[in-house]
Amino acid sequence: MAPLGKLIIIVGLILVMIGVLMWLGPKIPWLGKLPGDIHYEGKNIRIYIPLVTCLILSVIISVLLVVFGRK
Repeated sequence: MAPLGKLIIIVGLILVMIGVLMWLGPKIPWLGKLPGDIHYEGKNIRIYIPLVTCLILSVIISVLLVVFGRK
């Protein structure tokens, strides 16, 4: 039962972090507006691909996992 409890706690913490990001996301002015993010607006279509934003968030998450994942 101990591994299941640990898994439930980890999933809960991940959900809390996602919730905090969704809550604070609109308050971070540079998030999603970095150079390299693709934004196209046509007559009837709007396309937005946040490449650089996703890359930076991925690096930050990877560093946090490496730092806090060590035993």
